[in-house]
Amino acid sequence: MFTALDYEYMSHALRLAERGLFTTSPNPRVGCVIVNGGKVVGTGWHERAGEPHAEIHALRKAGDLAKGATVYVTLEPCSHHGRTPPCVEALIQAGVCKVVMAMNDPNPHVNGQGKEWLQKAGIAIQAGLLADQAERLNIGFVTRMRHDRPWVRTKIAASFDGRTALKNGKSQWITSEPARRDGHKWRARSCAILTGISSVRKDDPQLTVRYITVSRQPMRIVVDSNLETPLQAKLLQNADTTWIFTAQTSKEKIHRLEDTGAHIVVLPDLAGKVDLKAMMVKLAELGINELLVEAGPVLNGALVTAGLVDEIIFYFAPSLLGNSAQAMLALPEIGDLSEKYDLQISDIRKIGMDVRLIARFMK
Repeated sequence: MFTALDYEYMSHALRLAERGLFTTSPNPRVGCVIVNGGKVVGTGWHERAGEPHAEIHALRKAGDLAKGATVYVTLEPCSHHGRTPPCVEALIQAGVCKVVMAMNDPNPHVNGQGKEWLQKAGIAIQAGLLADQAERLNIGFVTRMRHDRPWVRTKIAASFDGRTALKNGKSQWITSEPARRDGHKWRARSCAILTGISSVRKDDPQLTVRYITVSRQPMRIVVDSNLETPLQAKLLQNADTTWIFTAQTSKEKIHRLEDTGAHIVVLPDLAGKVDLKAMMVKLAELGINELLVEAGPVLNGALVTAGLVDEIIFYFAPSLLGNSAQAMLALPEIGDLSEKYDLQISDIRKIGMDVRLIARFMK
């Protein structure tokens, strides 16, 4: 169905899409390659929300050479008016003869409609080329469109015996600087970083991207059932990007934190804690595709128990901390091995002196 050249051009488009890894949120990462007469005449990728899509950049570079050309694009061209006009209109007006796309756009405003619009205009369509790679690149966007929640990654730094801090709570630093730098790359690609009130009070984290240059910082999310976030907390600096989810209804506490610029969302569950599932729905409404969790064992365990974690990034340091040190996850006791949480390793490599292991929950 697809030729070796088709694979080559789509691979090129996927590499272009990756250039938007840190910048396109909440939009998907998309790349486009235009080929005419066996030569690449235009390339482009989506850089930021509100700016031209990949197809538009590629068409501008191709100019008149787009007429009669084949377009390779990693996601179905959009067919609706959002912040920018529909890409299908531009492709039709340019006179392209064929569009090869990796996958359908899961956005219900587009899904299949862009393809149908192009076919009605007499443009040949082929779909499914390197679809798995395209979906992995946009796993958060796909999850939000299909399931109304973000793709959730939990990042855990631990010793070889699975301990994340000493009994007294001291944890800086278990892993090496290369591992910490690598962790900031995961921050940079995420739309938001989530932590719990215990981590805020113990570590006073900034929850910002450092070590690498980025054009945007991810949103900062705190699960704080009783609104105990200190007013001097670092994550309340530039607090317009900070959202605090709580079960507390005290107007005094809410107004005090809102005065810092933070956004407060009251979502109690029946136990008087934050309703974590409802929180994920709200985060999806806010346009969060990929959520990175950097929390302690209690919140990590609660998210896993609720079935809300898709993937864990483990950084294992070559050290042992002993049984009295703190565990990675506070999970309920299971009575049978059939109740265990099964994961599938998707990547394992050495980062500095440490080992990074990425595993997905098998659902």
